[in-house]
Amino acid sequence: MKFASEFRDPKAAKALLAEIARVADKIGATKEKPIHIMEICGGHTHSIFRYGLDKLIHEGVEFIHGPGCPVCVLPRARVDECIEIAEREGVIFTTFGDAMRVPGSKKSLIQAKAEGADIRMVYSPLDALELARRNPEREVVFFGLGFETTTPSTALAIQQASREGLQNFSVFCNHITVPEPIKALLDDPHMCLDGFIGPGHVSMVIGIHPYDFIAEDYHKPIAVAGFEPLDLLQSVLMVLNQVAEGRAEVENQYARVVPEHGNPVSLAAIADVYERRPSFEWRGLGEIDASGLRIRPAYAAFDAEEKFGVGYAGVRTELKDPEGCACGAVMTGRMKPVDCPQFGRGCTPEMPLGALMVSSEGACAAYWQYGGARAREAAE
Repeated sequence: MKFASEFRDPKAAKALLAEIARVADKIGATKEKPIHIMEICGGHTHSIFRYGLDKLIHEGVEFIHGPGCPVCVLPRARVDECIEIAEREGVIFTTFGDAMRVPGSKKSLIQAKAEGADIRMVYSPLDALELARRNPEREVVFFGLGFETTTPSTALAIQQASREGLQNFSVFCNHITVPEPIKALLDDPHMCLDGFIGPGHVSMVIGIHPYDFIAEDYHKPIAVAGFEPLDLLQSVLMVLNQVAEGRAEVENQYARVVPEHGNPVSLAAIADVYERRPSFEWRGLGEIDASGLRIRPAYAAFDAEEKFGVGYAGVRTELKDPEGCACGAVMTGRMKPVDCPQFGRGCTPEMPLGALMVSSEGACAAYWQYGGARAREAAE
């Protein structure tokens, strides 16, 4: 399969693993004193476990799972606000499937749907636009969530709704940005990070220069990576080489997809529709300055927060994770999923306590899917 099989070649993987081992030995990385590399993106976490890279790589390299799962970082209060909108009379609430089973403080969207709320899974905000056209007597709300990867499509949908005058369409905006939480982690004196694997899909939109501060201000190396096993191995090697040579730079392993300066059409749509919030709440990290986006006043007619008086436009409630749930610690790299006392016990995909167990990019879901009971036994 072109552009996939060549990045899964066993012979090339063995060569990369051998070179990683050589460089790791050179810089003195050991199991007791490993090099800590954070993969920011949840998609990378799943690739690492899907291909067993955590088991194949030199024992002196430890992967730290970062806050790159947009569903996982969403606080429970925002899920509750989704449900509050969805349960209002006359509303059709639309969302990506990834968010359907994420628990709020009392229930999830899929449970609210089972109780009678008109909640529909869509594959694109354009599906929600079509629902608005077909149901002019109903309010159609799209749950806009995700990093810079999904932000352009929502922006383009809002622009289209404005052109058509679809006053019954709105977006509950929960779009967030990658650089700001990374800065928050780097400012945490308890975090021990030696380098980063940068997100591929986000970088396809924003380019590589938004990460310059990681190298320039914090002197940490970063390599933007693709999602195949050879992509990730090569990115690890690039980071290790920087450590060995005393460099701290932003390198682009995923140059076949990621342009240096991002996608100008996508960036223009984002700039037209959105502006920075003063701050936004992240699960496990709290409020982070300028880390979220909101809809500009010019498009206020399509802002569900303003239309329904929820979220930052209404009275906000800060909710802690359920007792024993360690989602915040796992998502910020302070704990491995198997170290959470609820993993595989009080928290399973069928009965989750937190979003990390049900999101397709969640670290707990990766451990469960590719380790299952064996992961729980390893922790014991």
